[in-house]
Amino acid sequence: MNDLLARAIAAHGGLERWNTFNKVSATIIAGGGLLPMKGLEADTNPLEVTVMLHEESASISPFGQPDWRMAFTPDRVAIETTAGTIVRERSNPRAAFAGHVLETAWDLLHRAYFNGYARWTYLTTPFLMAMPGVEVAEISPWQEGGELWRGLHARFPDKIASHSQEQDFYFGDDFLLRRHDYHLDVAGRVPVAHYVYDIVEADGVRFPTKRRAYVRGPGLKPIRDLLLISLDLSNFRLTTW
Repeated sequence: MNDLLARAIAAHGGLERWNTFNKVSATIIAGGGLLPMKGLEADTNPLEVTVMLHEESASISPFGQPDWRMAFTPDRVAIETTAGTIVRERSNPRAAFAGHVLETAWDLLHRAYFNGYARWTYLTTPFLMAMPGVEVAEISPWQEGGELWRGLHARFPDKIASHSQEQDFYFGDDFLLRRHDYHLDVAGRVPVAHYVYDIVEADGVRFPTKRRAYVRGPGLKPIRDLLLISLDLSNFRLTTW
């Protein structure tokens, strides 16, 4: 394993600890300008998110309506009632974003797919970079204020759905995550600088409780007036089943 990745994984709780669990749940309050750009009303109510740790799968509830929930895998996304009745579903959901730009309108299934892979990515970082087929290499560090953050470039296999196939992750002196850069492929490959803050520990694993993603401008600098995504996370629960 890449040395920096090994240090980052150890700082976030360690692979041995991570592998004792099968899923993590959290409460998320979301905001930012992306959904309004897509013609969707931002849901500022707390949502319950659960992701599998060792395969890409996520669920969010409520979703769209109080008695609806969302189920995501890379090959299928569905909205169903809490009783299990399918309301809407879409196979090969990534294909539904073909030709999209930042202002292209989304339907509820577009949002479900985006939320599914994004939440899974966030809640499994940095451990997902140790999954089979992920290629990792250290890159030039990033200077942020008075700090120098070491960086990892990750290339994900086709079977992993995420923002983009290639993404960069930056870590502080304590090897905890500070920043995550990617292109938003589902919205015209807009470049994004995504910052994380206020890391907490739950069941021996560390997670950021605040995430802020900005359009990334020249020189890899965030454009602070263009906040795409804000996430406040709490109540992390890891389980073995």
